[in-house]
Amino acid sequence: MADSPAELRAAFRSGESGPTSGLAPGHAQANLLVVSTDWAYDVLLFAQRNRDACPVLDVTDAGSPGTPLAPGADLRTDLPRYRVWRDGRLADEPTDVTDVWRDDLVAFLVGCSFTFDTALTRAGLPWRYPGRNVSMYVTDQQCRAAGRVHGPLVVSMRPVPEASVDTAVRITTLMPASHGAPVHIGDPAELGIADVASPDFGERAMFEPGDVPMFWACGVTLQAAVMASRPEFAITHAPGHMFITDVHEQT
Repeated sequence: MADSPAELRAAFRSGESGPTSGLAPGHAQANLLVVSTDWAYDVLLFAQRNRDACPVLDVTDAGSPGTPLAPGADLRTDLPRYRVWRDGRLADEPTDVTDVWRDDLVAFLVGCSFTFDTALTRAGLPWRYPGRNVSMYVTDQQCRAAGRVHGPLVVSMRPVPEASVDTAVRITTLMPASHGAPVHIGDPAELGIADVASPDFGERAMFEPGDVPMFWACGVTLQAAVMASRPEFAITHAPGHMFITDVHEQT
């Protein structure tokens, strides 16, 4: 598969699918949440109150499947896999949502930690999940609610050699649009995670001796909010199957 964002989106539009970690290095990737206009303000307020988990990159006009983050792209077709939710329950996991798109839908594009993986790799940190989906966990910490929208914080986890922890903190702190600094370093139990080898989303991470688990706020927090808040209809990306933008990462 080619590396340019436009070529990757075209491949997804034609039916190719898979996690987007490591694709289009140097370009921002984004989480997707689509809700009706009736829910859009509550979602926007929830994102504003929980910026670490939900750094908003763009909000579309009602009914529009386009975004200036990738001119010419179509949010209905250009992600590798979607999730369709009805009353907070997962109803389908298609590769195209054109048939369920409506004129009253508003799309939120939220920053993703896949964006900073390139910067970490450039700094010499080993990448423990090449070609795999990152480990994600639902924590016991509740986000600040907004209107009808509420739910727990979801985090992603990367094993980092102890000697590189400070470097990872420094680099990611400078990238707030990609979730910024880690929210926790070390013992997963402090986040209510019983078994780091059993993620709620994604794949089990590969640890090496001396690795320390580092946890970042994750955009899948919005999917957890959909499950908890139960809007009548919503569309999200499948965890790890992100929208690849034309925007270059910023550090």
